[in-house]
Amino acid sequence: MPKYKYRAVNAKGHPVRGVVEAANESDLGTRLEEGGLALIDCKEMSVKVGRLSLLHFQKVKIRDLIQMFVHLEQLQKSGVPLMESLIDLRDTAESSRLRDIITDVYREVAEGTSFSQALSKHPRVFEPIFLSLISAGEETGNMIDSFTQVIKHLKWTDAMRSKIKKATRYPKILVVVVAGVIYMMMGYVVPQVIGFLKDIGHELPMVTLALIATSDFFSAYAIYIAAFLAAVYAFFVTGRLVSKPFLYWTDYAILNIPVIGMVLRKISLSQFSQTFGVLFTSGLDILKCLDAAKLTATNVVVINSLTRVKEQVQEGVALSAALQESGEFPSLVIRMVRIGEESGNLTGVLAQVSEFYDRDVNEAIDAMIEMIEPTLTVILGGMILWIAAAVFGPIYDSLGSMGK
Repeated sequence: MPKYKYRAVNAKGHPVRGVVEAANESDLGTRLEEGGLALIDCKEMSVKVGRLSLLHFQKVKIRDLIQMFVHLEQLQKSGVPLMESLIDLRDTAESSRLRDIITDVYREVAEGTSFSQALSKHPRVFEPIFLSLISAGEETGNMIDSFTQVIKHLKWTDAMRSKIKKATRYPKILVVVVAGVIYMMMGYVVPQVIGFLKDIGHELPMVTLALIATSDFFSAYAIYIAAFLAAVYAFFVTGRLVSKPFLYWTDYAILNIPVIGMVLRKISLSQFSQTFGVLFTSGLDILKCLDAAKLTATNVVVINSLTRVKEQVQEGVALSAALQESGEFPSLVIRMVRIGEESGNLTGVLAQVSEFYDRDVNEAIDAMIEMIEPTLTVILGGMILWIAAAVFGPIYDSLGSMGK
């Protein structure tokens, strides 16, 4: 169906703008009327328009989602019906993309669709864990707790993304700086000095000859090196897309990289503990919790481990025993889960595990950054020291021989 850019007013007379799919202008007016809006004017948007494509694929920020569910939670606590809450949320949403989604969700709910099913039609925005939590709230009739758990998970996700950005941003900057310095020195600075060193007329030391050979190699094969690195990257990405064994092998290798692999493994454990704990607290059974936790995992090794855990739990094996059998979960997690099973307080134990790994992830990321910074600094310092020794060594020898 075509998309229409519209202007409308809500029940309070406030203007509302957005983009909605509709069969025609009449259908658009009907859809907006069902959403509590009165159409003022509209314009069909061409598929070729670049702004439409950007709007359609525009991501809803996680902070906007937090505000959305906080809004819903507060209105539910005040006794405001869901339909009126959606209208109020639609009229106050800052994100145009989220506003259009809420308009569509309102129409779906007004036609008899459940709230969780209406949200499920926008999988790019609402993750499976949201749907599971809200569906559980619909079954128990306690939507407030569901919204509370969604907010908790969103805040945790936002914090985790910030940690990951923190872990990768600084090393990326340092790597680019070091690579840029090496390229400038080897590609431009050293070649200009080489001619002067050769004109000295003295036999050049090994360190200088090595620098000249390295500079000549960079000058002659820089394009080929860049092409090789690009080909390796393309092979890596394509291989992960088309080959499941290659995808599993690379994910396994990533988890076993010194330092970095340990951090990623801790992030995966923190993600599992948080997701499983939030869902279990909301009243879902263990199998559904494992399914949702598996959907939020990004590493194939972890996903396969959770699949095996679910299969064993279905066969009647205790969760702690299944986690131990998978071989991917540390003894701490297994021991804590076993304590929770024996005491009947699995919810509290999972919360403690999640809190522990959140702190552990923070410490691991800080330790990794503290290690990467001096490592790259040493590499850059060693490079500059090598160039200085190779350039000034022959010059010093030449001046010494002139003095004699």
